[in-house]
Formats: sequence, structure tokens, C-alpha cells
Amino acid sequence: MDILQISGIALTGAVLAVVLKQKSPPMAVLLSIAVGVIIFLLVLGKIGAIVDILQQLSERADISTIYLGTLLKIIGIAYIADFIAQICRDADQGAFATKVEMAAKIMVLVLAVPIVVAVLQALLRLVP
Repeated sequence: MDILQISGIALTGAVLAVVLKQKSPPMAVLLSIAVGVIIFLLVLGKIGAIVDILQQLSERADISTIYLGTLLKIIGIAYIADFIAQICRDADQGAFATKVEMAAKIMVLVLAVPIVVAVLQALLRLVP
């Protein structure tokens, strides 16, 4: 049932945005942001459940919570950057969208370096 609610909100928002874009483009962008935030809030509970499952799995596998936290940060950066880039594109600001995506890639790379180093160190211990 959740997907029906989300689809209905998105479809209603899209129709309203098309109508608003003709009369007031800034309001259409604000509507787009509002609809995106509402949809995000609707799925927020599901995200919490996924984080709980990942924490349980990491405890069972004896994986450091530092790596899980880093992984969750990377996923968060990717989703937020995509959301913001889409809003920029909706506002006909493709250049800003590209810059947001580039910044997100750099931030992900920075966060991933310690994980890559740890994996390489583990491999070096296995290979004499």
C-alpha cells in the first residue's frame, strides 16, 4: 500500500508542477522539493529497519561498526546527492546538478579510502 501512496503523491505533485510551471516556475520548484521531502519522510521508517538489519548482520559477522557506519554514510551521500541533483535539474540548473554529483563522488572516495586500505592490509596478511 505504501507504493500506492507514494505514487499518488508523486503523480499529484507532477500534475500540479506542470500547471505551476507555466504561471510561476519558482513555485513549481518549491513544490518539487516539498513532494520529494514528503516521499522521503514516508520511507524513513523503512530505512531505519534496513539499518537495524545491517547492524545485526555486522555483529554476527564480527565486522567493526566503523565500517558499517562508513558504508551507511556513503549510501546517505549517494541518495542525498541524487535527490539534490534531480531538484537542480527540475529547476533547469544542470550545471549545479553536475557539481553536486562530482562533490558526492569525491566525498564517497574520501570515505572509502580507509575501507580500501583495510581490505588491502587483510590481503597482504594472507599472501606471504
